[in-house]
Amino acid sequence: MGELQSKIAPYSVKVALVAGEHSGDILGADLIRALKLLYPQAEFYGIGGERMKAEGFSALFDMEELAVMGIVEVLGRLPRLLLVRKELLGHLTATQPDVFIGIDAPDFNIPVELKLKAAGIKTVHYVSPSVWAWRQKRIFKIAKATNMVLALLPFEKAFYDRFDVPCSFVGHTLADQMPLQPDKAAAKTELGLNPEAPVLAIMPGSRTNEIKLLAADYLLAAQELKRQQPDLQLICNMVTEQKAQLFKQIKQQVAPDLVVQLEIGKARTTLTAADAVFIASGTATLEAMLAKTAMVVGYKMNWLTHQIAKWLVKLKFFSLPNLLADKALVTELLQEQVTVENLVKAMAPLLQDQKAQQACVGSFTELHQLIRCNASEQAAAAIAKVMENPV
Repeated sequence: MGELQSKIAPYSVKVALVAGEHSGDILGADLIRALKLLYPQAEFYGIGGERMKAEGFSALFDMEELAVMGIVEVLGRLPRLLLVRKELLGHLTATQPDVFIGIDAPDFNIPVELKLKAAGIKTVHYVSPSVWAWRQKRIFKIAKATNMVLALLPFEKAFYDRFDVPCSFVGHTLADQMPLQPDKAAAKTELGLNPEAPVLAIMPGSRTNEIKLLAADYLLAAQELKRQQPDLQLICNMVTEQKAQLFKQIKQQVAPDLVVQLEIGKARTTLTAADAVFIASGTATLEAMLAKTAMVVGYKMNWLTHQIAKWLVKLKFFSLPNLLADKALVTELLQEQVTVENLVKAMAPLLQDQKAQQACVGSFTELHQLIRCNASEQAAAAIAKVMENPV
């Protein structure tokens, strides 16, 4: 960390963090490691997952409490979410951390940050909400709730600068961790796949609702592609055993005879081994891009959530590779567009055309370099400045 390492604090600090899902747990664990270099005696606590816990983080609530998405879906969990928030605020107000870091999960974290900042506790929001895409007026609430926003993508900081909201572009930790030139043959071998035959991954998401809405179509499309290309190897990764069981149930219903290798907790290796992937929109599309894996991105929501979202969201694209490039690098299929026919039509060229694969690799490598900035170190440095500067 260079200059920062010469400024290691000899005193203890209390750092509260809240991560609401798998991707936030990854960011949180890397951030804790970077902050430990600056504050070796720091205490970390709040809401987080297994990766954060492995770094010495003390979880007050299970991260799964917050892992819910969609307007209608949240309503069903609202009483519990409000209770968790109330108890968390009570604990943090009592313990007075030196800084609170909300990692993504803006609908939960920003109201928490607002109350904590009003109570004199410094707050940082890590991963900008998509204010540049919809409900842009939220930026004024974010400005009131936070001392600093840490943005993963360069176009996000440009948006905050327009409104004079403190924001640091830190890059993305996944871009730092993953090599610019991944060894796909080695990843195939590691997973027991034939390195000489093509691999299609099926990644319908980490949330229960995503799996229920996408897995069947992805499986049926994979079955048709396997019929067209008999040497095609199929693999799926799920984040937990529980989600794997759900996937198995869906597969038994729609494609019981289809051979799909099922892995648990090996998303990065699976994406690296794959030549192409059917994937749910979200952070996983960024990981697929960094693995230089061609993709078809799908997303489905509860019907009412989609009707509401149509009025609120104003975006040319919804997948991260396309948003970063500001052009259609990968095929996106939304809601009723997610059909077996459309999936097969979009995926077949990516598996069969070497030029199409090479074009993906070239574009994805350029984007990888754009966001490869030692993100966790940059984030830790920005948070240190927030803690050390007077309010």
